[in-house]
Amino acid sequence: MSKEVVVVNIRLPDNIVSWLDSLVEEEVYNSRSEAIREFSRHYVMRQRGECHS
Repeated sequence: MSKEVVVVNIRLPDNIVSWLDSLVEEEVYNSRSEAIREFSRHYVMRQRGECHS
């Protein structure tokens, strides 16, 4: 089963983009998109009470 992916354009302050880029450079994430997806997923799960970290 494949999940549909929707492209969402966002605007972020320079300092956040620099921080994301540093995570990519440190190979924590493969891309800015991957990092933002992961952060968003964790945030939504926390808001729904599905995540305890």
